[in-house]
Amino acid sequence: MELAVHKIDGKASSKKVTLKDEIFGIEPNEHVIYLDVKQYLANQRQGTHKAKERAEISGSTRKIKKQKGTGTARAGSIKSPVFKGGGRVFGPQPRDYGFKLNKKVKKLARKSALTIKAKDNAITVLEDFNFETPKTKEFIKILDNLKVADKKSLLVLSESNKNVYLSARNLKGAKVLTSSELSTYDLMNASHLILSEGAVEKIETILS
Repeated sequence: MELAVHKIDGKASSKKVTLKDEIFGIEPNEHVIYLDVKQYLANQRQGTHKAKERAEISGSTRKIKKQKGTGTARAGSIKSPVFKGGGRVFGPQPRDYGFKLNKKVKKLARKSALTIKAKDNAITVLEDFNFETPKTKEFIKILDNLKVADKKSLLVLSESNKNVYLSARNLKGAKVLTSSELSTYDLMNASHLILSEGAVEKIETILS
C-alpha cells in the first residue's frame, strides 16, 4: 500500500511511503484485538477495593440472645452479616486484574489494528516536524490542514518530542505517542491515525 507524505500545511509532497503488507495488509484477527484491549484495560484497574468481613468488624463477640425460645433465628454475634453494621459476606478483596498475554498475540493484535485502519483509509503519513516551543494553536492548525480536527486522532512519532506532546496535551480529541508506546487500545480508540515518516519505519522494524 502506497501513501503520499503530507506536509504540515496539509498538502501532499512529492514523497511517497510504501506500507508493508505483512504489517498493514494482513487478515485482521478480531479476537486477538479483543484480548489485547481487554488486557490493557485490566491493567488500568487498581484493584484496591475492600469490604470488611465479620472477622474484621470491631464489636463484641458475646452471644446476643439465647439459642432457643425466642421464636427467631439463632444469632451468635452482633458482627453477623444479617445485622446492620455487621460484616459483609464474600465482599470484594484487593486483587490484581492483570493476565498474561503472549508477545506474538500482542504483536498480531497491533498488526490487525493497523490493517483495519489502512483498509478504512484512516491513515495519514506526515513529514517529520518539530516545534521550538509548545504551541497548541500550531498543533490545532496542523489537524485542521489534515482535515482531522473534528475526529479523534492519534499522532505517532518516531521518538519522544516534548514540545509536540505538550502542544497536544490539552486537546480532548488528540493524543501523541511514540512508535514504541503504541498499543492496540490506542489504535482502536482513535478515529484517524497520523504517522510521522520516521514512525512508519520504526513501527515496521518493531512488528517485523
